Amino acid sequence: MRKKILFITGSINQTSQMYQISEHLRDFDCWFSQLFPDNQFLKGILKYTSFADRTVVADHFRVKSESYLQQFDARIDHGGLKNQYDLVVNCTDMIVDKRFRKTKTIWVQEGMIDKPTLLTGLVKAFRLPPYCSGDTSLNGSTNVCDIYCTASAGYKNYFANNGTDVKKLIVTGIPNYDNQRQYLDNDFPLNNYVMVATSDMRETYRFENRAAFIRKAAKIADGRQLLFKLHPNEKIERAEAEIKKHAPKGTLIFGSGNTNHMIANCCELITQYSTVVYTGIALGKKVHSYFDLEELNRLAPIQNGGTSAKNISQICRGYINFMGKKEDFLKGFTFKAESEPYLEVQYA
Repeated sequence: MRKKILFITGSINQTSQMYQISEHLRDFDCWFSQLFPDNQFLKGILKYTSFADRTVVADHFRVKSESYLQQFDARIDHGGLKNQYDLVVNCTDMIVDKRFRKTKTIWVQEGMIDKPTLLTGLVKAFRLPPYCSGDTSLNGSTNVCDIYCTASAGYKNYFANNGTDVKKLIVTGIPNYDNQRQYLDNDFPLNNYVMVATSDMRETYRFENRAAFIRKAAKIADGRQLLFKLHPNEKIERAEAEIKKHAPKGTLIFGSGNTNHMIANCCELITQYSTVVYTGIALGKKVHSYFDLEELNRLAPIQNGGTSAKNISQICRGYINFMGKKEDFLKGFTFKAESEPYLEVQYA
């Protein structure tokens, strides 16, 4: 029988990355599950409160992910209950079901990691579950998975400095952010505008003065055409009303559409805490962010011509077929980089 792999999905970005990896592993039995609560406390939060409604464990995210996967006839096993899996590929290490702690596990970086807050420090100090931070600031830093696939050398150092064993960290690049030049060829009809990509801070219970941010964006635009692309997790009607109130007349607002194409055609990009700032950096745009720009340039995902999914799949293939102890796998692992990086597994 073919060995079985379970891919844990979340946002559409995370889900599409997992599917791209699975496309290189068709000789295995691949299944998908939306991230699910791994204890009664989290299940209670989901059932009786609205605190998790804007997180990927909420049911409406599951519906979106499963709809995306069903167009490819991908097989769904929500909760990972249908099969005994040989490998679990995770989109986050902040929630990893105890059933999978003895299974081979790989973590794949999705994109930008939230900036640490005071709450992040308290969660670490009191050894609380990492999801208590209320954001992704601890994603990639819990050290619970066996192998960590990172976007860049900068992120490898970042995760190592925040708690994950550096020997587990491998720079593979990440799908969806490793070939940004492809977006220059697009049919978006507008050009040479100042683009604003908003974030879902309020929806994830973080403070934001949106009116002040809009006015700042207008000041940066300085009379140039302004275009807002709203985060898909935002309350669209509220965001649109705020922009119409505080932005110059004629400001364009998009609640949907291809964000990468819009960035490719802009002359300047204004972001908050959005991963799409890396698209702007890769395409040589002038960018603004709540993060330090020098640090963003260090962390920016490597551009490898879209080979990240294949790179990650090679790690999956080597690890699932490795017959020794889990902790011995990386001792025989070799990374080789050529014009298009590839990964090669060697066994002792």
